[in-house]
Amino acid sequence: MDVEDLVVEPTAAARRLLGATLWSGDVAMRIVEVEAYGGDPAGPWPDPAAHSGRGRTARNAVMFGPPGVLYVYLSYGMHTCVNVTSGPDGIASAVLIRAGEIIEGEEEVRVRRPAARTDADLAKGPGNVGSALGITLGDYGIRLFDKESPIRLELGPEIADPSAIAVGPRVGVSLAAERPWRLWLPDSPAVSVYRRSPRAPRLDRPA
Repeated sequence: MDVEDLVVEPTAAARRLLGATLWSGDVAMRIVEVEAYGGDPAGPWPDPAAHSGRGRTARNAVMFGPPGVLYVYLSYGMHTCVNVTSGPDGIASAVLIRAGEIIEGEEEVRVRRPAARTDADLAKGPGNVGSALGITLGDYGIRLFDKESPIRLELGPEIADPSAIAVGPRVGVSLAAERPWRLWLPDSPAVSVYRRSPRAPRLDRPA
């Protein structure tokens, strides 16, 4: 399995990443929750909630390809969020890694995440994923399928049973808030809690 498996529309790429293993040094995490994001109106997957929704900038440039590249940004100025670019070169899309299960290097992760109460809490939520894996803004642009990379992505077998994957709206976005682009493995205790943005349109009003 390689980077070409991700050159698909955003939710298909997100689905493909569930169950994959993300390595950062000696720490390995099984991905159990993701969110798909598209790009600007000129592309095939317009997405006003995406960082690339208004076009290319210095911050979001890697979202425009090639696929399989690490896109890292700070949320609220302190939480490092980890994304995998997807789609063909030149067209913006990426998948946010929202949660995972630590399967190697737990002792190292516990040093980084002393506030985690249980194993399931170590990488629950996108900010905690970045902390658990020790990923920083300096890792922006790393090619995740390069065997020499300090951060590597290994795709496992594709999940064939659609009922094994749960689907729902993305967390915390105020635009395109109803779009069912969050996917997760419902049997994992590491999946984060859904929180709707208070800035999103009310459900009893037209979006």
